[in-house]
Amino acid sequence: MKQDRCLQVLVALAGCMCWMVAVHAQPQMETGAQQSMPPEWIDQDTHHKIVRLSRLEGNNASFYFHNNPFVGNRMVFYNTGKEGKQIWTVDLASLKLETITNFPGNKNGEIVAPRSGNIYYQIADTVFRTNIHTKKTERIFVFPADYRASITTVNADETRLAGSKASDEQKEILKQYPEKSQYFNRIYDAKLLNELFTIDIKKGELKKIHHENTWLGHVQFSPSDPNLLMFCHEGPWQKVDRIWHYNLQTGAVQLMHKRTVENEIAGHEFFGPDGKTIWFDLQIPRSVTFYLAGTDVRTGKETRYSMERNEWSIHFNASPDQKLFCGDGGDPGQVAKAPDGMWLYLFRPQGDQLVSEKLVNMKHHNYKLEPNVHFSPDGKWIIFRANFEGTGEVYAVEIKKS
Repeated sequence: MKQDRCLQVLVALAGCMCWMVAVHAQPQMETGAQQSMPPEWIDQDTHHKIVRLSRLEGNNASFYFHNNPFVGNRMVFYNTGKEGKQIWTVDLASLKLETITNFPGNKNGEIVAPRSGNIYYQIADTVFRTNIHTKKTERIFVFPADYRASITTVNADETRLAGSKASDEQKEILKQYPEKSQYFNRIYDAKLLNELFTIDIKKGELKKIHHENTWLGHVQFSPSDPNLLMFCHEGPWQKVDRIWHYNLQTGAVQLMHKRTVENEIAGHEFFGPDGKTIWFDLQIPRSVTFYLAGTDVRTGKETRYSMERNEWSIHFNASPDQKLFCGDGGDPGQVAKAPDGMWLYLFRPQGDQLVSEKLVNMKHHNYKLEPNVHFSPDGKWIIFRANFEGTGEVYAVEIKKS
C-alpha cells in the first residue's frame, strides 16, 4: 500500500512538473504588448496559443484571404529580406522553413496549385512556375509589349491561369493617386475598359475572354470547377452589383447577388473549399445590419448568417470541412464602425446566426495591414498576418484553448 501511495505521489509530481514546464514554455501574455514576442505564447485575454510561423529576418507576408497557400502540410509565404522578395514554405507540423526561390526580381502573384506543388508568379512582364518539391523553375509566358497585365489565379486542373487587365488611363490614375482614398472613386467614375484573360499553361497562349467599361477585380477560379471564373465589379460597394462569375465553356456571365435596397453592400467574396458556394460580406444597408452570406453556385439559393457589429470582419474564411468560419475583425475606422472589433474570431453557425469566439486580441495591430485569415489544412489553427512586433509576420492561433 505504501509503495502504491508513493507511486501515485510521484506520478502526480511528474504531471505537475510537466505542466509547469509547459506553462514556462508558453507564457500567458498580452498579445503585442511588447515589440519582441516569444516564438509561442498564450493570449492572456482569450487563452488560445499563438505561434509565430515566419521566423525569418525582414518582413513576412502570408497570402490574401481567398488565395490558397497550402501544399499538403506546407504553407507558402513571402519574405522580403536582404535577398529581396523571395518565396518560402513552412511545414506547419515541424515549423521547418525552406526557401523556394533565391534569385533577383520582385515576385508577384499568390498562386499555388496544391496537387502538383507548383507556385505561379510574375516578375515584370514574365510568368514563372517553381515547384516546391523539386525547386525546378520554368518560364511559362511573357506578356506582349502592348498587353501588360497580371495573373491572379490558376484553375482546378492546372491548365489555365487568369487575371484582369486595366487600361493605360486607369494605371495612370493609380500612379498619380496612390492612396486608396484618392484613386478608388476616380477609377470607378472613369468607366474605363477592363478585360479578363486566360493563359493556356501548356501552349503559352493568351486569350481575351470578357471586357467591360468598368473596373474588374478579385479574379478567382473555382477550386473544383476548372471552367468557372469569379470576378467582381470593383468600386464603392453601395454603387455596384459586385459579384459575378464567367463560364469558360459557354461564355455566360452571371450575377451572384443582386442588391435590393439603397446602400446595400456585398463584397470580399470567396469560394467555399468545395467550390459549391460563394461566400461574402453582406450589409443591409451598409454599416447597419451585418451578415456572412453564401450563394449556391448551381441553384442561386442564398444562405445568411447574422452577426453583431463588433463581430464584423474585413475578411472571412471557411474551414476545410465547411462547418466553421473565421474572421479577422477590424478597427473603428472600418465600415462597421465597431467600438470593440479588434479581434480574430472563430464562428460557429447556429440556426441563422454566427456564434463567435475570440481567438486573438488585435488591439496592438495596425489594421492598415489586413490580417487575412486562413484555416490550416487540418482545421485546427487559424493563420494570419500581423505587425504588432513592428514588422509584418505570419502567425497561427490554435482553435483549441490552451
